[in-house]
Amino acid sequence: MDKSIHTELTTLHDPCNYGRKSLKAFGHAYFEEPRWIVQQCCENFVEMHPNRMNNFCCGGGGGAWAMPFVEERIYYGRVKAKQIKDTGAKLVIAPCHNCRDQIMKSLTKEFELDIETKYLWELVADSLVVEPWSEEEIKKAHEERDAQYEKFGIDLEEEEW
Repeated sequence: MDKSIHTELTTLHDPCNYGRKSLKAFGHAYFEEPRWIVQQCCENFVEMHPNRMNNFCCGGGGGAWAMPFVEERIYYGRVKAKQIKDTGAKLVIAPCHNCRDQIMKSLTKEFELDIETKYLWELVADSLVVEPWSEEEIKKAHEERDAQYEKFGIDLEEEEW
């Protein structure tokens, strides 16, 4: 991971499903795991307040994002928008797809937030440093591929798609 790729002040939104709902359903709330990941990928991390179990819902969950409840979503999202503004962060990590869409596609526009919003997996993908393979590694990988094809009788020239 290369933290220097993300130098901007970054915060994390705690999705209701990954926290409170997971605690109730599975006995474990996923608050620390995404924080650890974000801190491996970003130089400057700041917490929203309150956070974890007491973090505010973004207003997009419970089907609200997918349903025609625009006014309600915006109304309930105002608290999350203020919470984001108060951090001063320029990058918001939202692991949940509903939360990410609500923050990125609605709250950013409605409350004029000067932020970028990413999924947790996007942050990781953007932060990965992958060294190019040597010619020897490429040759070995091709040999392993060819051995698998032979073992399973795969002939890509004859495959019908």
